[in-house]
Amino acid sequence: MEASSEQQSENSSSSSSSKLLLYSYWQSSCSWRVRFALSLKGLPYEYKPVNIRKGEQFSPDFKRLNPLHFVPVLVDGGIVVSDSHAILQYLEDKYPQRPLLPADPRLKALNLQAASVINSNIQPLHMLSVLKHLEEKVGPEESLSFAQLNIEKGLLALEMLLKDFASRYATGDEVYMADVFLAPQIAVSTTRFNINMSKFPTLSRLYESYKILPELEASSPERQPDAVR
Repeated sequence: MEASSEQQSENSSSSSSSKLLLYSYWQSSCSWRVRFALSLKGLPYEYKPVNIRKGEQFSPDFKRLNPLHFVPVLVDGGIVVSDSHAILQYLEDKYPQRPLLPADPRLKALNLQAASVINSNIQPLHMLSVLKHLEEKVGPEESLSFAQLNIEKGLLALEMLLKDFASRYATGDEVYMADVFLAPQIAVSTTRFNINMSKFPTLSRLYESYKILPELEASSPERQPDAVR
């Protein structure tokens, strides 16, 4: 399955980038981050769907790509990279066009901090396998409450981290790595976990800017080949 034309940039299409393969699940916020970054960088790729609800991540073929059985996984020729944060850093090093990290050391550190909060302290606590385990042990209401508590805790940390730096986007007037992590996380928080974003005015304002980005729209879950409508 080829990525849609909105996800490709004519001036960035090259023989080196045409071999990119992305193993993704349409509802995965981690996969969405990578799709968003690829779209921003104008890198074409082949979409390889992995239905994690059906357990396709446990197949022998996928296990060879990622023994942890998580999406996303990026394959670039003979290089295999799993974990969205590692994938974005790899893309930044290998394909430096349209940088996702600013040159300024302070702003770069701020972007990396924001990305780490989401990657390490929010998303892992509401991933499907964790919530399914909690639901089996303590029930669906407690599982949802656990997710909401940890999402709001993380969003509050991000609100405090970014409120003095945010402009149109998280760290200024350009979309950087913090935004790539924030946009999918906020979308999932509101649509799947019913988080009230009025508690986080800076993040709410940023999300309004994200929603009109064509790269975010092109990479959104509903636009993916494996989306269930």
